[in-house]
Amino acid sequence: MSFLGLRKWPTPILKPLWPFMVAGTVTMYLVAKAQSSGIRSEQWRNDSRNPYASELAKESLH
Repeated sequence: MSFLGLRKWPTPILKPLWPFMVAGTVTMYLVAKAQSSGIRSEQWRNDSRNPYASELAKESLH
């Protein structure tokens, strides 16, 4: 018997979805790492469209 469509026992949510959460976290980390390395590359380091150009110029002076 259910009351308003609720079961007696809760439906598991995290147990079947943990691989997708881990994969999403790893993917986000790798994309951020690739973006960071792309911004810091020699080709884009001195480009005026790079929003981090001033920060990279300060780092290269030290």
